[in-house]
Amino acid sequence: MVRNVASLVLVVALAVVLAAGDVPARAGVGGPPILEVVGGTVAKTGEFPWVVRLSMGCGGALTAPRVVLTAGHCVGPTGPNTKIIVTAGVTDLKAKNALTARSVQVFRAPGFQTETRGDDWAVVKLDKDLGLPTLDMIPDASADQGDVTVMGWGQTKEGSPQQERRLHYASVPTITDEVCAKSYLAAKVTLVKTDSICAGRHGVDTCQGDSGGPMVRRGRDGRWAQVGIVSWGLGCARDAYPGVYTQISKFRPAILEAIRTLS
Repeated sequence: MVRNVASLVLVVALAVVLAAGDVPARAGVGGPPILEVVGGTVAKTGEFPWVVRLSMGCGGALTAPRVVLTAGHCVGPTGPNTKIIVTAGVTDLKAKNALTARSVQVFRAPGFQTETRGDDWAVVKLDKDLGLPTLDMIPDASADQGDVTVMGWGQTKEGSPQQERRLHYASVPTITDEVCAKSYLAAKVTLVKTDSICAGRHGVDTCQGDSGGPMVRRGRDGRWAQVGIVSWGLGCARDAYPGVYTQISKFRPAILEAIRTLS
């Protein structure tokens, strides 16, 4: 299941695989899939001041004062775009003090085709500076492994009829490319190892509506830095299928160049 309700190609493809009976819904035999996903902890007001919600049902992070970093599959092609409304500065989307801005332009990774083929990132230029902190990107691959924090306003159960009003987050460990690739090969999906980070633990994962949101970790100086972008996965919190995230260290130079292009 892709992590964005607006994208259907992967949903259909994986549904066909599952319906054919080729792939178990989870590791082991018997029993329903694990349904609990990111949602064990509700973020406190001001806890992640750079995370934002996009009106199409995705997340994102302020990577520059007027620029949001999100997933490529959340937005349209590169060019002018005034359709995206950004909600920021709050963890409760219905809070009266929520800040809003509108997109003016989008830059999507030139190599993007679909979530599973990599290059799943984009930057969105806003019509104004929201006056909020921005989130740094890790400078290299040295922080790509270990425990990370993921977040979003998406579903807290696979198949839930609604997404969340309040921001949820959780800590999950990364999973090696080799293990992750083997898992998804069983579902007839090839992992683009050079572009991806996989992460998850029993009962915890990102889900529908979390696409584009940040995967982060805190450095020794106490500052958060972005490690990945919520991209895709099969179902939510199924033990056999970890969440897949766009690997920031691979694309950081291209993202910075895109931000300069929008300035």
